Amino acid sequence: MPGTVRVVPHEVLPPDPFADDPNDPAREFAMLDDAETEGEPMGPDERSELLTDLSDLTVYQALLEPRGIRGIVVDCGECDQPHYHDWHLLRASLEQLLADGQMRPHEPAFDPDPALYVTWDYCKGFADGITATENAR
Repeated sequence: MPGTVRVVPHEVLPPDPFADDPNDPAREFAMLDDAETEGEPMGPDERSELLTDLSDLTVYQALLEPRGIRGIVVDCGECDQPHYHDWHLLRASLEQLLADGQMRPHEPAFDPDPALYVTWDYCKGFADGITATENAR
């Protein structure tokens, strides 16, 4: 059964009232988008660090997820609020940064329980402690 909504060709839509207007209120947003996409390419050192972070993230998740930790909390320097990243979300963001050279905005965790998230430094210390204990045996 065909749908009831007709497809409207682009050419019959009304013209943009701000087309070619230097005072277009949305122009500033378009310029910000262009500036963000024109970042410098990732250097070999940055790429190596990112691959190390992804590897470390896998270890941290394997050690902490079975203990009920849902992910990592990061203090945002822009909004001064903590950002809660579930393991899969942080991995996807880092992989996107590796592939595209930038991270796209994403939805924050919904009503996160701060007790279920730890910092990157905590993860590193926990992993180091496990390694030291295993090596001491």
